[in-house]
Amino acid sequence: MPLQEVGICSQTGARALILLLRSAETDRQKGFRAKGHPSPCRRKIHPPTRKLRMKAARFYGPGDIRIDDVQEPATRPGTVKVEVEWCGICGTDLHEYLEGPIFAPAKGRPHPLTGETVPITLGHEFAGVVRELGDGVGDLRVGDRVVVEPYVVCGRCDPCLRGMYNVCQSLGFVGLSGGGGGFSQFVVAERRWIHPLGELGTDVGALIEPLAVAYHAVRLSGVRSADTAIVFGAGPIGLVTTAVLRAVGTESIIVVEPADVRKAKAVMAGAHHILDPTTTDIATAVSELTKGRNADVTFECAGIDAVLKSAILSTRAGGTCVNVAIWGHEAKVALNDLVFREVKVLGSLAYANDHPATISLVASGRVDPYQFITGRIGLDDIVTSGFDELVDNKEENVKILVRPH
Repeated sequence: MPLQEVGICSQTGARALILLLRSAETDRQKGFRAKGHPSPCRRKIHPPTRKLRMKAARFYGPGDIRIDDVQEPATRPGTVKVEVEWCGICGTDLHEYLEGPIFAPAKGRPHPLTGETVPITLGHEFAGVVRELGDGVGDLRVGDRVVVEPYVVCGRCDPCLRGMYNVCQSLGFVGLSGGGGGFSQFVVAERRWIHPLGELGTDVGALIEPLAVAYHAVRLSGVRSADTAIVFGAGPIGLVTTAVLRAVGTESIIVVEPADVRKAKAVMAGAHHILDPTTTDIATAVSELTKGRNADVTFECAGIDAVLKSAILSTRAGGTCVNVAIWGHEAKVALNDLVFREVKVLGSLAYANDHPATISLVASGRVDPYQFITGRIGLDDIVTSGFDELVDNKEENVKILVRPH
């Protein structure tokens, strides 16, 4: 039997085995069979436990992301170990890098579910390959391509019990709140958060998370195929929202965006009309395009007071304005703009039970995720070619993917 098959994987281990076998032969020659002392040949040899290590991009504070050597996570019962192949840099990651900790738990204020504080491993838009299955997981196979829905939730609060786990009272995210992150080689997650990609590649899989954000917002809006929808802001979330609106059959999609590069991307994503707020009166233009009705549904994807006001005023009487943006300040809303036309403002956060439908949209060809990939880099280049690139050239970039190993 080769030495590796009995747990001997070094010259030191081999020398120990030889000495052990010689000792056993000596015992036999002496007739040694004392009670409680079995032959050394039958003893199980336990090699020292090896602590596996991996590289991870960890957030320490504003402008401070470091590539650290960390311990590889261990698979637990009911969990799946995923080897991350691609992870996208999200706008939330960028806000942490520039101004954090925001969502990341600051020192002295550990997250209530993970118990962790900064430094934490970033990355929540990731996909990879199943490498290990925990006890009790029997419906996946090693080698399956999967995307991880990166939640940390309590499962006990009122929203969780109602299926609205995306607004859990102790909400956390893998890659923001502890529990590892996609900017590392391996992540271990509960089986419930693992979604098979089928024939889709893992680069496409890394786009499922932001597309699911858009799908959730579109689903909540109740938009119908004959409706007119307006997307305010053609940043990454505005672009994927436009793409999902087109994929579900919305017949008239208007995008409001000032940047020329992003306007061109919005057309590729599926916009039928582009309005530039720096050269066009949006209220007048929308009224003309909709024959005075205004839009059935609007989506605020910028997090700017003036944009929110414009979105509300562009929504028809009885229509819905969906806020998708995460705001960095307290929003100002003229409530009479809502009251006098009974406009509903709806908040949309992340996703809940939306990954399977989002994967189906991509697999069916109704959404082309490759249009959103504007860069691919290695983990060692994540700061200069990833975060700094997005800061310096935000209009040209949509999604930069990172390969962690």
